[in-house]
Amino acid sequence: MPRTTDSPQLVWFRDDLRTADHPALTAALSAGPTIAVYIFDEQSPGLRAVGGAARWWLHHALLDLHESLSQLGVPLILRSGPGSATVAAVAEQSNARGIHWMRRYGEAEREVDTLAKQQLQGAGREAHSYAGALLHEPWQLQTQEGNSYKVFTPFYNKLRDLELRPVLPAPEAQDVVRCDLDSEDLESWHLLPTSPDWSGGLAQRWTPGETEAQARLQEVVESIAAGYPEHHDRPDLDGTSALSPALRWGHLSPHQVWEALGRHAASSPGASEGAAAVQRQLAWRDFCWHLLYHHPSLPIKNLRAEFDGFDWSWPEQDQQTAAHVRAWQRGETGFRLVDAGMQQLWQTGWMHNRVRMVTASLLVKNLGVHWSVGEQWFWDTLVDADLASNSANWQWVAGSGADAAPYFRVFNPELQAKKFDPQGSYAARFAPVAHEPIVDLKESRTQALESYDHMKARQKG
Repeated sequence: MPRTTDSPQLVWFRDDLRTADHPALTAALSAGPTIAVYIFDEQSPGLRAVGGAARWWLHHALLDLHESLSQLGVPLILRSGPGSATVAAVAEQSNARGIHWMRRYGEAEREVDTLAKQQLQGAGREAHSYAGALLHEPWQLQTQEGNSYKVFTPFYNKLRDLELRPVLPAPEAQDVVRCDLDSEDLESWHLLPTSPDWSGGLAQRWTPGETEAQARLQEVVESIAAGYPEHHDRPDLDGTSALSPALRWGHLSPHQVWEALGRHAASSPGASEGAAAVQRQLAWRDFCWHLLYHHPSLPIKNLRAEFDGFDWSWPEQDQQTAAHVRAWQRGETGFRLVDAGMQQLWQTGWMHNRVRMVTASLLVKNLGVHWSVGEQWFWDTLVDADLASNSANWQWVAGSGADAAPYFRVFNPELQAKKFDPQGSYAARFAPVAHEPIVDLKESRTQALESYDHMKARQKG
């Protein structure tokens, strides 16, 4: 029977499902024969289980990663269980000398990784963690007073002043490592939906994995970036990068995207403005993780404490609110842009960013529903569901977060549709059936502003 190579290096994959520009994998391969493990962890305290659409993506992404690693001669072991104990067990079973992983920044994830490092080092093994998921580590950017940022623009200016690490070259293949460690069957994790299988639209829209992500990045650089400033708000056009799933799952590093855009801008001056605009969105992603790192309760608690006194509506406490939330989830609000966005989300696991803002505004402002209700729905239905971005952006719309839109900024879905879907083609594609509006926009906006005034008045009183 084939046996595991004596004392290999072990790479622990998580949200970094790629082989290129992967500091942990590169370091392991440079140190010796390498094996890899992915641990499906739904047991460690505090970890948030991935949603349904994300589970579908993960299944296919692991198949792609297995193929990519096979070409490098690196076996991929699949295990499920609590991350720290499971990686320690794999390290012991393989007699791994060094264990390598890319850092994570959520509080629960950091606790898992800290415990794993303690257990591994306690067993006499080397444990190494590496930066690579963000442009810069969350603790590297500080205000002049030494504090974390809560406003994006100064954060972005600071980020641009810091030098980025260079993108690592693609790793070279090693001799195929013989490995007799048990590996769980991916099918046994039941990541794919059944009874019914609602993933047909996802499969039609996406091909998870590193190869497709690289192809899309090339398309963004060559065809999208130049027109990004004019087209990125148009859901009827292919005018955004649509790289959020690739970044969320780590098929691409932000360094790869940033560097590719920079090279293109240098060689094509006419594309420099668009390239810089896409880079700014990468910086916003870093900003969201900066916020989550410094404010771990961001997914469940208002960042601005004064909103704890806001009179939100909850579907479990009010029948009309519950009906409104169901209509919103199903894309039956009567506002075509919102309904198209919610149908696009359900059918493809993704929604155009402009439409995300409009749909969120309708739920939070016009329907008065707490932002966490929408955040939880997006978490379950987005293939790019990202703990930091999802939480920070919902709070941005609600007015309760960092650098938030003023509460009185209420997106009018009808005006937004005229401006950003002028021919109605986006609405016609995803919401061909019209519904009666479930709320009066003018009256509900007035009620939202009155509720905000009441919150402010109670604080003063």
